[in-house]
Amino acid sequence: MTSRPSISPRQAAVELARTLKSAGHDALFAGGCVRDTLLGRKPKDYDIATCARPDEVLRLFPGSNEVGAHFGVIIAKHQGHQIEIATFRTDGNYRDGRRPDSVEFSTAEQDAKRRDFTINGLFEDPETGEIIDHVGGRADLEAGVLRAIGEPAERFREDALRLLRAVRFAEHLDFTIEAATRQALHDHAELLARISPERIRDEFSLILTSPRRRQGIEQLVESGLLKQFIPEFLDTIGCDQPPQWHPEGDVYVHTLIMLDMLEDDAPLELCLAVLMHDIGKPSTRTVDEADGRIRFNAHDAEGAKMAHSILKRLRYPKRIIDDVGSMVARHMKFMHVQDMRVAKLKRFMAEDTFQHELELHRVDCASSNGFTDNYEFLLAKREEFAAEPLIPEPLLTGKDLIDLGLTPGPRFKEILETLQTEQLEGSILDRESALAYLQTLLAKD
Repeated sequence: MTSRPSISPRQAAVELARTLKSAGHDALFAGGCVRDTLLGRKPKDYDIATCARPDEVLRLFPGSNEVGAHFGVIIAKHQGHQIEIATFRTDGNYRDGRRPDSVEFSTAEQDAKRRDFTINGLFEDPETGEIIDHVGGRADLEAGVLRAIGEPAERFREDALRLLRAVRFAEHLDFTIEAATRQALHDHAELLARISPERIRDEFSLILTSPRRRQGIEQLVESGLLKQFIPEFLDTIGCDQPPQWHPEGDVYVHTLIMLDMLEDDAPLELCLAVLMHDIGKPSTRTVDEADGRIRFNAHDAEGAKMAHSILKRLRYPKRIIDDVGSMVARHMKFMHVQDMRVAKLKRFMAEDTFQHELELHRVDCASSNGFTDNYEFLLAKREEFAAEPLIPEPLLTGKDLIDLGLTPGPRFKEILETLQTEQLEGSILDRESALAYLQTLLAKD
């Protein structure tokens, strides 16, 4: 059993920095931990920047991991914590749009200037708390501004993932993107083509699961970034809907409102399903010539196929692809729940994704027509059915049918399903009544 660390992450980092200083090296907290501390947030982890070379760091902290020694990065272990220690550096060319071809070890000021955004280019003396600011990051923090360090286009050409990181930081911190940086996002959006789907996926997932996910999606659309990896979604813009059911506006506005209505900690699968639940509407939209009514026949099925294709393209895990596809495919079935037989309703509610689907249905209605009848019906049914499993153990199994001389086949499956339906309906309650019902079925064959 692993014991808990006896000290905090910050204290562990302070002690490592103290060791570096005792050996004659500069050692400063760097990047996100400094930013978050100044914002009054608890840092997730602490990084140290130092003038010590990787080999010197390894001598001071034996057993460290050389995860990026070529780039001057060592992971040191101390009191149950792992702290990244990086040598001050400047970067060479970024020919692959991801990593520098080479690095040169340098000074704290030069190291700050090769980072992405001013708010991430701050240093802090671990023992005195003094802030060292070579890039104007503190002023931008106080003003709530996200600004690229130096020339924005150059920063984005070095690593195009910074395009998405800009949106994520602005969204998470509720900051305004500075004008030149915002323009560079738009002008260089196509650079995302150089980034792997997995890296895009991970940044996008962080944007979509933020409490300010609506603002994140709006920024991705306005900057042209979303067009680079989910262009299908842009077709929802201007896709008008029947005003009697959707007075809020087109599919795009409807989706934004739904994203805004989700709980702050809504899981990724639900956020993706909300984003894509109506993505099939633009391609299925028709207008009735007789009465001018707008229809989206089978948009749920089409949307499920599109969601599967998009999420597969972005390399999401199969479980997430399947769950989101199922939620999109089933979201229109909620309008029929009050007409379902008990057995069908229980099977519907027994799906693994049902709880997320219920929340999708809630925000779907709340953002448009405001109807709550089906939602309230399902809440009442969930309470009514809570005393026992929605799908109980079967009263008879395939072995029972074989023992009675039946041969496995299509009819075999039909019989078991019919028996389960009667059990769910409450028509048969025990094994004896199930056997009697089975005899009735066999007599009809």
